[in-house]
Amino acid sequence: MTSVHELITTAATREAERAAPARPARGSRRPIALRSTGVSSCDSGLVRDPWAIDQDPGYGPGASVEDRAPRTSPRQGPLPDEYTRAAEAELEQRIVAAKAELGDRVAILGHFYQRDEVVQHADFVGDSFMLAQAAKQHPEAEAFVFCGVHFMAETADILSGPDQAVILPNLAAGCSMADMANIDQVEDCWRQLTATLGSEPDADGLQPVIPVTYMNSSAAIKAFCGRNGGIVCTSSNARTVLEWAFARGQRVVFFPDQHLGRNTAKAMGVTEEQMPLWRPHLPLGGNSAEQLRDARVILWNGFCSVHKRFTVAQIEQARAEYPGVRVIVHPECPAPVVEAADASGSTEVIRRAIEEASPGDVIAIGTEINLVNRLADEHPELTIFCLDPVVCPCSTMYRIHPAYLAWTLESLLAGETPNRITVDASVADESRVALERMLAARP
Repeated sequence: MTSVHELITTAATREAERAAPARPARGSRRPIALRSTGVSSCDSGLVRDPWAIDQDPGYGPGASVEDRAPRTSPRQGPLPDEYTRAAEAELEQRIVAAKAELGDRVAILGHFYQRDEVVQHADFVGDSFMLAQAAKQHPEAEAFVFCGVHFMAETADILSGPDQAVILPNLAAGCSMADMANIDQVEDCWRQLTATLGSEPDADGLQPVIPVTYMNSSAAIKAFCGRNGGIVCTSSNARTVLEWAFARGQRVVFFPDQHLGRNTAKAMGVTEEQMPLWRPHLPLGGNSAEQLRDARVILWNGFCSVHKRFTVAQIEQARAEYPGVRVIVHPECPAPVVEAADASGSTEVIRRAIEEASPGDVIAIGTEINLVNRLADEHPELTIFCLDPVVCPCSTMYRIHPAYLAWTLESLLAGETPNRITVDASVADESRVALERMLAARP
């Protein structure tokens, strides 16, 4: 299987040379990238070892230039040389040995977007919703090693037992989307909304506005939703959650991903005019009071840098080069992309669609390359490729390297608990209210 490291390097080289990639035969196991059309390549610095960049400011190589990391973003301390100098085979052996010795005391949670050399050691693999459920449903584990990003580890800490530790192997694994809405901005937004829309229910008992936050947000914002009658959603249950919110409120304010909010609401019949965009640095988010009163869904101005890369032009090119291709994209993609695709859904929905495909099918996927690459390897009877002409993994998710996993597990064996993610009890209690509502909102 072609590694993401090789794909990144190859993509950067091809971009520089403006050469077309070779086309695989139908049923090829290797995912392909469509011909580059001048789009900037993913930063080739992403293939560097993460410990070489973990203490640098920002999200690191591969991140969008539009992403602004908070100055307070966690930095990962240096790893001992025995891990950074170890060969891949040695790291794998050490992980396997440590995991065997720890047994059921420790469970490794691996997100779909993780690199294969990490996912292969996971006890549970899934999207953020599935992994949150795994943390809640396994009280026997003394610790969870969460191979994902910071907000996911926070959620696992909230839902797991008080005596269970949640560990993030690399503290620098954050999420630019989650950082696009901080609690001060959200509280200020809420003050302006309640001053404009009021705070008392109407004659039907509907509140003026219900806060909804995507899973990809901080514990502080989940807690805000919990104490203000709101809820958390995932890409799997976003429609169910909006239905829940509309049954309780006249309108919704949706943090922080505008695209998931827009795509979900449009599929429910909400018009663009009823979905003003809230820009946190502008009075009333850059809207008039009338626009807010007429709104059904107020969208926060946030996005996923990986999913924002997908375009309608990429879909058109895929259809031109592969007549009959089926296009499936993640709902974090912009609305025109979702509308041009044949289907959209969470990472788990995409995975199930691949499992249900017929031998010989050609499928183009608009989501993070690690998952696309893995699906192509698992289904050699299909031709699977990524829509994006330049391979670019989630730059922060990619920071979970086997060296960090080996260090974490061996630290646990030595009686240490490194990089424990702990949410303050008051924040956790309020967050849990919104998360429990989410878990009950089954599609």
